[in-house]
Amino acid sequence: LRAATGTRIERTEEAALKALAIIEREAGGKQNVEISSGFIGVQPASYPINTLYLWTSGPHEAVLQIALRPAAKPRGEALKEALRGAFAKELRDVKVSFEAGDIVAEVFSFGAPAPIEIAMQGPALAANLEHAQKVMRQMLQLKTLRDVQYAQPLDYPTLNIQIDRDRAGQFGLTMQDVARSVVAATSSSRFIDPNYWRDPNSGNAFQIQVEIPQHRMASVGDLNDLPIMQNRQARPTLSDVAIVERGRTFGQVERYNMQRIVSITANIHGKPLNEAEDEIRAAIARAGAPPRGVTVNVRGHIPPFRETMAGLQTGLLIAAASIFLLLTANFQSFRLALAIVLIIPSVIAGSLIALKLTGSTLNVQSYIGAIMATGIGTANSILLVTFCEAARSQGHDAIAAATIGASGRLRAILMTAAAMIAGMAPIAFGIGEGSEQTVPLGRAVIGGLVAATVTTLTVLPALYAMLQAKASRHTKSLDPNDPMSRYYERA
Repeated sequence: LRAATGTRIERTEEAALKALAIIEREAGGKQNVEISSGFIGVQPASYPINTLYLWTSGPHEAVLQIALRPAAKPRGEALKEALRGAFAKELRDVKVSFEAGDIVAEVFSFGAPAPIEIAMQGPALAANLEHAQKVMRQMLQLKTLRDVQYAQPLDYPTLNIQIDRDRAGQFGLTMQDVARSVVAATSSSRFIDPNYWRDPNSGNAFQIQVEIPQHRMASVGDLNDLPIMQNRQARPTLSDVAIVERGRTFGQVERYNMQRIVSITANIHGKPLNEAEDEIRAAIARAGAPPRGVTVNVRGHIPPFRETMAGLQTGLLIAAASIFLLLTANFQSFRLALAIVLIIPSVIAGSLIALKLTGSTLNVQSYIGAIMATGIGTANSILLVTFCEAARSQGHDAIAAATIGASGRLRAILMTAAAMIAGMAPIAFGIGEGSEQTVPLGRAVIGGLVAATVTTLTVLPALYAMLQAKASRHTKSLDPNDPMSRYYERA
């Protein structure tokens, strides 16, 4: 949650409590919220807490983590859309962004607070911001994106104090005198004049710091009436030696490789990541070429997604090649190895058709499911070809051997496929808590197995008969103990 930049922490807390009430209402009641935790503002530097996964940059921001019970309805994207509409009506000055609630998704973002992050990086912060505004206008036009906003607060309220050195010198004041008095009034002396006191009874050390109570510095007028201290004596007030004006500045400055960054974050709704990526890159291109020295980097889920998909594709090709070489060595025949490996395209096609019919996406889970189905389908094909070869070695021709092998292994192949499909059915239907993430895996396995089973029992016997029609019953093995070798020595 992001209130207006610079909002006091107690006002942000009120907004967070209202947001929590809205979440409970939209989720079907307070009884559907199992647990909630909140972090409001940002902790002082004196607190030894690492906020690596807390994206707060000031008192105007808050993070709420909500765990819903299984009975909560709606869930997922439907609940997020309902909450966005409710927040827009009841918390008009507050911006929201739905972020990952688990450590795995946070790590998968590689430091990005949202699935999509567009970072303008360069040495000049003004140039970064100028191009970021152009990209922002294009991003807001994409209907696929939600919660589009700047990651860094760009308009943090400030007070600019312009000290008249000549006027201060007439009162015998230095810049250090004025700065010390202003620091004690706006924050504390702990960062410029550390002072520690050790308790002789307990041995604990305490830091002694000077700070004017916050309620006594509630306006610009209170700061103008601040007496400037020198040698423990009050000199003129701040208004006598300086001009205090309101201003704006960056509330948070981020750097990457020593260059400043202005980032735009967003969530995706209604489309898979790869389709949203195409629209995002097109929007970045429409924003025009960045200024000299400014680079535009797409971060978040997109880079690891591309790397993972490329790795899976390479791994699938390597697995297919390895299977082919191993089968060639096992059967000592390139034709039989090719016949078995040709089952793999049907498995992949079956997985893709199942994903398309069920509305699932091609992601890491579905890729793993396709690889699993490939392994099982290949194993069934090896079983069938092995029995076909055994029948051919007994004197049957290729067509008869294919018929004997297919009919003899029909029950075993169907039982193997049916057992695997039945085991994957609960995953494919999303039964169980947290099963939404593994639904594509189950559907890919079922679709691939159905296609592999049909192909193995219908296409593979015919393919075997064609490839082995003129093949010799003897193998090319040189092992005299191999019964299939032409060099076999009978006892």
